[in-house]
Amino acid sequence: MSEVTLDGALLTDWDAFHAISRQAFGFPEFYGCNLSAWIDCLSYLRDDDGMSSIRLRDDELLTITLSHSEQVRQRFPELLDELQFCVAMINERYDDYGEKPALQLLLL
Repeated sequence: MSEVTLDGALLTDWDAFHAISRQAFGFPEFYGCNLSAWIDCLSYLRDDDGMSSIRLRDDELLTITLSHSEQVRQRFPELLDELQFCVAMINERYDDYGEKPALQLLLL
């Protein structure tokens, strides 16, 4: 199982979220720094297309751990809502491809 931790203490706005995500997931230099690009990059974790430095096996799950989630909930609540929505949407895409879900979100 693969895991990526996003430090919620550093997530103060969307720019910080995208900068931290780019580094944590190994997104390409042309990453668009918006939620559509975030979804696109994480929708191909089982393909070798260079959208992320993470490559999952067919049955593997990537756990995204958001640390300090209570701080994020107080300071940047829309991030939590969007993150949960995006993870669900990405997993739905995998299901549409006939694959198992690829992401799990843990809030710590």
